[in-house]
Amino acid sequence: EDTRSQARNREIARERLAEMIRAALVAPKRRIATKPTLGSQRRRIAAKVQRGEVKSLRGKIGDEE
Repeated sequence: EDTRSQARNREIARERLAEMIRAALVAPKRRIATKPTLGSQRRRIAAKVQRGEVKSLRGKIGDEE
C-alpha cells in the first residue's frame, strides 16, 4: 500500500519479491575453521582439571559411613 494505485502497488510487490529471490540465491560465505590458540587450550585443560578435583572431593570420606 505504498501508492493509491493498485497496479503500481502490485508492481512494487513484484519488485520486492524479485529482490528477495535474488538475495536468497546468494550463497553465504563458508566459514574457515581455525585452530584454537595455545592459551585457550591451556585454559580449557586447567578448567577440566579443576572440575575433576571438585568432583573427586564430593565422594564419601574414608572411615565414616
